[in-house]
Amino acid sequence: MRKSTKKILWFLVVVILIAGASYASGTDIFKSSTSKTHPGSVATIVFPSDRYPETAAHIKSAIAHGESAVCTINREGAEQNRGESLKGIPTKKGYDRDEWPMAMCAEGGTGADIRYVTPADNRGAGSWISNQLEKYPNGTKVEVVVK
Repeated sequence: MRKSTKKILWFLVVVILIAGASYASGTDIFKSSTSKTHPGSVATIVFPSDRYPETAAHIKSAIAHGESAVCTINREGAEQNRGESLKGIPTKKGYDRDEWPMAMCAEGGTGADIRYVTPADNRGAGSWISNQLEKYPNGTKVEVVVK
């Protein structure tokens, strides 16, 4: 048997064992914590600091200094919020200007916390969050927890 085939088989065995243990304990590890929301509830996403450390540090710092950890999705207001939050903040060669709360949040805009972060970290984080939030309609409240 080829080495790559063995690796795939071992991977499948591990997945099956984990799924079985999850099922036996009554925990669905494959279900996203953001899969369901009810009116008035707050969904939660867990932001991966190991993948996007600069953005994670910015989010944690901004929240610690009083910015909201909850984002009320408002995609239509993103462009205006971005303009307001970045007004007067100069661009810096080799960096992006990261905003918290994000421009797509009703809480974003004027007064948002801005930090310079590397483009790879910022754009990767933005893509990751966008993918997490795409299933939610405008008006959904989402708490972002940095782990």
